[in-house]
Amino acid sequence: MKEIFQIGFRGWRKGYFLNSRSLQLQIGDWVLVCAEKGEDMGRVIKKASVGDGFSHSQEILRKATSEDMKRMEENREREREARGICQSKIEERDLPMKLVDVEYQFDGNKLIFYFISEERIDFRGLVRELASVYKTRIEMKQIGVRDQAKRMGGYGICGRPLCCATFLEDFEPITTQLAKGQHLTLIPSKISGVCGRLMCCLLFERKLYEDELKRYPRIGSKLRTEKGTGVVEKVDIFSEKVTIAHADGVVEELALPELQKGTRKGRSFFRRR
Repeated sequence: MKEIFQIGFRGWRKGYFLNSRSLQLQIGDWVLVCAEKGEDMGRVIKKASVGDGFSHSQEILRKATSEDMKRMEENREREREARGICQSKIEERDLPMKLVDVEYQFDGNKLIFYFISEERIDFRGLVRELASVYKTRIEMKQIGVRDQAKRMGGYGICGRPLCCATFLEDFEPITTQLAKGQHLTLIPSKISGVCGRLMCCLLFERKLYEDELKRYPRIGSKLRTEKGTGVVEKVDIFSEKVTIAHADGVVEELALPELQKGTRKGRSFFRRR
């Protein structure tokens, strides 16, 4: 049974490739793989299962050599140069597009320019001019702002690397309803990622919040404490505390374990419907 590996490329592109040559591969190894009309170079991310339903038409050709690594670095330099040239030509033509990134296929058979634009653009003239300069296949690829963040990477407000640039495979629709369900503020700057769109974690953390919030009284429900009857104003699933506001302006913070036990200094707590 042949092995299949997930290979990661520049800009966080990923793909699955067949190890038809039975190469001894480990996570982190650099390899050469079959690409469209040529070869590309990436890094082994993980081993996959043959039965996972991936297309096996592409394969891993060999492990990268020191010469391959040197060529990859040369490509990075060529990409920086190409970006500057393309940007100047975009400005000369006054095209309504923002150049995001440039990527050479490892063998140089293709040069991809990634851009963002809010409208359709006729960039045929730009492509012809770039092709005359680089003598290779030119591809202009329009992407969204979330794709831009994925390609460029960075850190979120949590201080960790962006989810889209690390483990998320695909983007899914995200709505403010997810933020409401997690009792988060709806201030855009607080629930938006570096891309300016709603944070991806709102979606994949939803189940955690749904499960945890079942342990707490509802926001707006009433609880009687030794200070009287108050309204649940806030719950914090991380510190396991419930904030209760009373009519006389008193605000108290109670630990969830105390509420679950039903006692606090001999007084009972109950939820009023």
